Amino acid sequence: MLALLATFWHDIADIPHLKTYLTAAWLAYLLVLGGWIILQKREPVATVSWVLSLAALPYLGFLIYFLLGPQKIKRQRLRRHRSRDGMDAYDAACPPTEICTELSLLGQAVTGLPPSSATRVDLLVDGAATYDALVEAIGQARNHVHLEYYIFERDRTGTRIRDALIERAKAGVHVRLLVDAVGAGKLNKRFLKPLLEAGCQQCWFHPTQFRPFTRPWVNLRTHRKIAVIDGTVAFAGGINITDEENDGLNPNAYRDLHMRLEGEIVRGLQQVFVEDWIYASGHKREHFKGTTLWPPNVERPHGDIAVQVLTSGPDSDWEAIHRLQVGAIHEATERVWLVTPYFVPGEAAMMALTSAALAGLDVRLLVPKQSDSKLVTFAARSYFDELLAAKVKVYEYGPRMLHTKALLCDDNLAILGSANFDHRSFRLNFEVALLFREPAFNARVAELLEGEFANASRVHNERNRSLWRNRLPEALARLGSPFL
Repeated sequence: MLALLATFWHDIADIPHLKTYLTAAWLAYLLVLGGWIILQKREPVATVSWVLSLAALPYLGFLIYFLLGPQKIKRQRLRRHRSRDGMDAYDAACPPTEICTELSLLGQAVTGLPPSSATRVDLLVDGAATYDALVEAIGQARNHVHLEYYIFERDRTGTRIRDALIERAKAGVHVRLLVDAVGAGKLNKRFLKPLLEAGCQQCWFHPTQFRPFTRPWVNLRTHRKIAVIDGTVAFAGGINITDEENDGLNPNAYRDLHMRLEGEIVRGLQQVFVEDWIYASGHKREHFKGTTLWPPNVERPHGDIAVQVLTSGPDSDWEAIHRLQVGAIHEATERVWLVTPYFVPGEAAMMALTSAALAGLDVRLLVPKQSDSKLVTFAARSYFDELLAAKVKVYEYGPRMLHTKALLCDDNLAILGSANFDHRSFRLNFEVALLFREPAFNARVAELLEGEFANASRVHNERNRSLWRNRLPEALARLGSPFL
């Protein structure tokens, strides 16, 4: 074998003008793929990073870009021309009230979802409380249960939720489970078989099967956590279905935040689920015939809590949640409190945070002391010097992994949901968040976050940190931030 390889290599080396041919092929490869990337008109730093990667890794770089490079999904027709059968009372216009602010209009313009209201919102801290509330709501379902999750494990927590769905399906309730093919990739036929035999429907979001001449959507995931029961109760937030987030079973479970909602806002979350189900399954809207997406002959339940559904993903160029977060920070006049497990901000977000702090606002950032990704932890810390110089108060939460995603601005605006404060959530993941404009509700959020800050350690500007263990790894991780 070695002799054959040596002979082959010798024959290749004897080809006349081999270096010229290889150089020409490399230049042609770089010109074509570099032009393809440049024409996408993304941030210069990300564009240059990809072009340099392709140049340094000929052909292998193309494979990496083919699998993981930026992609856009054309769902504009589905998203903009929404079929609202069974949801006819859903208004398409921003109501002429005090909740129809400039930021609310912006949210509607980039998502197609108008401001709404809730009659009740419960803040659910950590997994145990969330799973108890979810199982209780599922047990009370009479028409349908719709679940969409990024992570759904076949552990004790996942089995408990699955069995609750099976019980309702056997009672004649329409059960639909949409899970991400990567995040919930550990689910197998054995675990899903009882669910399907009971009559539940299950669908994968962006299956990872390879199709010739088609770019796979390996890097484009649904990160949403949505549950809708009978069109009257909904859940949303940051908690997945896994023992790793169940503090009732695991003392080291993630620290996280979820919400249980009632009122008109439920139909907005219902719409997001229906869209995703139609997109992922290939079904048409008629598939939901027999499912009462919104209770008929019921007056719209106007609530006292002003709230709006925000969605974002690679099916839109607007980066809606990112845009609304930056807009909210600019709108603030007193305080900006940001809690996120992954902090890899873009230039606009960093400018907004540092500008607010330099203007004298109470700007605080809470991140995990150690996240579940060392690379992201190093990348986040690379921004600390600039934040601290601008008088941003930076805190690290530990030893438990902090997984809460929250932005609180002044007393009248909060954004809670599934989106992290990083490039992946801004551009690659399908995310959902809720924008609240209700001082009484936001006071509850502020009280909760105040407790989180009190249990975290304050970061100070330590100039004597190790070059090899801290500063250099942080700088290198920051170089890769466009890919995180």
